[in-house]
Amino acid sequence: MGKRELINNSKNFLLGNIIITVVLIIVGDLYDISKEYLVYLTLFMMINCACILIANYVQIRKAKVEVPEVKESEPVFDAELWEKQREKEDFYVLWVHQIKTPIAALNLLLQDPDRNEALCRQELFKIENYVEMSLNYLRFDSISNDLGLKNYNLESMVKQVVKKYSSVFIYNHIAVNMESLDCNILTDEKWFCFVLEQLLSNALKYTKKGSVTFRAENSGNEVKLKIIDTGIGIRSDDIPRLFQKGFTGYNGRLDKKASGLGLYLCKSICDKLGHGISINSKEGEGTEVCITMRKEKVHTSDLTKM
Repeated sequence: MGKRELINNSKNFLLGNIIITVVLIIVGDLYDISKEYLVYLTLFMMINCACILIANYVQIRKAKVEVPEVKESEPVFDAELWEKQREKEDFYVLWVHQIKTPIAALNLLLQDPDRNEALCRQELFKIENYVEMSLNYLRFDSISNDLGLKNYNLESMVKQVVKKYSSVFIYNHIAVNMESLDCNILTDEKWFCFVLEQLLSNALKYTKKGSVTFRAENSGNEVKLKIIDTGIGIRSDDIPRLFQKGFTGYNGRLDKKASGLGLYLCKSICDKLGHGISINSKEGEGTEVCITMRKEKVHTSDLTKM
């Protein structure tokens, strides 16, 4: 019980006893009750009231020393935290709608007695990619605790990613070319492969025929990896905004399932790894994505602050 509450209780108790005493005197006078009895009763009420007030005073002093009254602080609105929470909610609402499409398609394919297993595998592959995207989106906030920069062979990582998408290449009859990839780069294998997967997924999504080429170019202490497709290309007006969160562009609006997060995550991860990334494209002719990496030790000052 706080100090203020004890004082209020004492006031109420004192007022209550005064009212009772006045009522007893009036009743005694009306009904000819013995004056001596009324005097004793009034003294008893006064002594009882004094004892209660003393007890409350001691309690107030104790509360003042041992449990000082603390004012409740008003909750502070954290705009940045609220924005992050809202972005995650938006992402998962869209993610649920996206993943429902391949699940529904797979369900229909499995009900067909003459089901096409290749198509079933394609839809299952899409579901797996959506789940992996979701997990990596969750991990992205704590990426700084998950980075391990080491020297890795570029060709080995590219082959690892291409192998994962081999069924898509085969089903869509898309050729894959690898040129001059046998070199080492300093990166984090898991996150760099995630970037490659996102870029390759985009290339295959918008390439209906032709090929996807991985080409490395050495320049001093840098290696430039170019991922070139023969797809539908990107409008020139959309290129400056491709790495913005949530931007889908003209192609994304046609696809109606693009989240606008893939390229945003690629750019953010490359910044964390100290890599550069850029996109050149011509509508109707294809797209070229260039990732610039270092071959030797990366200094702390070269990395984006996390």
